Amino acid sequence: MKIELFILSLLPVVFYLILRTKKALHMIQQNWYNDGNRYLKWIGKNLKKAFNTKELIVLLIILGSIYLDNTIAIICYALIYLILAYLYLTEIKAEQSKKPLVVTKRVRRLIITITIVYLLPFIVYYFYYKNSINYLSFYQITTFILILINFLIIWIANIINKPVEKQVFYYYKRQAVKKLKQMNNMKVIGITGSYGKTSSKNILNDILNVKFNSFATPQNFNTTYGLINSVNNYLDKFSDIFIAEMGAFKQGEIKELCDLMKPKYGILTKIGVAHLESFGSRENIQKGKFELIESLPIDGIGVLNRDDEYQVSYKIKNDCKIMWIGIDNKDVDVYADNIKLSYTGTTFDIHFKDDKKTYKFETKLLGKANIYNILAGILLGREFGLSIEQLKLGVKSVNSISHRLELKKYGNINIIDDAYNSNPVGSKMAIDVLSMMPGKKIVVTPGMIDLGDEQYNLNKEFGNYIANVADEVILIGQEQTKPIYEGLIEKKYKQKNIHVLNDIKEAFMLFEKLKEKETFVLLENDLPDIFNE
Repeated sequence: MKIELFILSLLPVVFYLILRTKKALHMIQQNWYNDGNRYLKWIGKNLKKAFNTKELIVLLIILGSIYLDNTIAIICYALIYLILAYLYLTEIKAEQSKKPLVVTKRVRRLIITITIVYLLPFIVYYFYYKNSINYLSFYQITTFILILINFLIIWIANIINKPVEKQVFYYYKRQAVKKLKQMNNMKVIGITGSYGKTSSKNILNDILNVKFNSFATPQNFNTTYGLINSVNNYLDKFSDIFIAEMGAFKQGEIKELCDLMKPKYGILTKIGVAHLESFGSRENIQKGKFELIESLPIDGIGVLNRDDEYQVSYKIKNDCKIMWIGIDNKDVDVYADNIKLSYTGTTFDIHFKDDKKTYKFETKLLGKANIYNILAGILLGREFGLSIEQLKLGVKSVNSISHRLELKKYGNINIIDDAYNSNPVGSKMAIDVLSMMPGKKIVVTPGMIDLGDEQYNLNKEFGNYIANVADEVILIGQEQTKPIYEGLIEKKYKQKNIHVLNDIKEAFMLFEKLKEKETFVLLENDLPDIFNE
């Protein structure tokens, strides 16, 4: 009977272990499978999440079983894990999952390895020590240890799988290279920068599709894996143009993407301090982004922004054709002026270097950053033979880009959704857009990340900037938003108008209390689940 009872007692243990494993898998996936030790760094910053101290109660039960009746000890053991599972499940449900775990083939392979690692000590014990009188204590202690260091076991399993993942990667890479070689007449455009890559990609794609069959990498597929996936699973053999978004966390990664895609055309959006921590310095970011332009062939074209000091100051090691866009600087191939923003969109005038005429354009998009992206699209579109009327049509038909200064309705509240990402330049532009809106203005933000040693000061400056515009400020995450709070107070912003919450869902309930007849709410940034407090 004791054996049957012990087996039943394992059910809540296994359930709790599954919950913890799923969470650990979610975190390692969001941390790029520990690329650059991102997962280990996350564990170091979130010890309370990685190691649940409530589990130590189980150890007391196991040690207490020496003095307790075995049956009572087994029941207590099961009950404790049942309570732990319930509490953990409640905690998970309370969290806002912005990007849930995606069960890819890689995750499935990782689950198989994790399961083997979990079972190995029990298999060894069964074959070598199955007649031991302490088998119950062994199973209980081993299970306790496995659950306690669960997040580290996922890291170990990830290391074990690396040789397999490398071979899988090379297999799919060969497929992608073969497919691209068969489409040697297709024009390939690379887009990179610290900010605005996805917006620029989508805008260019909408403009070029007026005349061509243009394809852009879906969503934010901007890594080597993402581009290989895009080529193998999404690229149509009838495509005339392939627009590849290229992201990077360190030097050399853009070059690796260019070696794969071999772009003839390249657009640099804006060089800033995004991922400063992993790049190491602004100079490294600058060099890393210019790997795209320096990988172009001699007959290629690079599109740069003359309003960006980090692009103007860089000495390019390539003799390909360079074309410039600008708004503040007029000594360029194309610039925009007479920019007028409203809550319905933007109108602006376009001037080409070799044309004395002025052309009026309009778009549904908001923000100066999007004008730069449109200018790059217009410039390449003209190089590809689109007429002015086709360019106007393309710009007018550009769709609002999801979570990038996207206007929405939440009941009778106007939402400016800029939640995809945030950076020092884009966040200020978003505040500028909010400042133009009529009625009450509310900012909701968890602040900016990946800014290295400059993160604190840049978030504090952001707080200063918000203070000039917002009627109410909702900060998400007490620790994360301390610099913004201090920036607001520094500007003598009223404390009663600052609301600090730990969950974005609570902010939506607060809107209803704070709203007036006409209310605009800016959602600035939405941090990944790894930053949940």
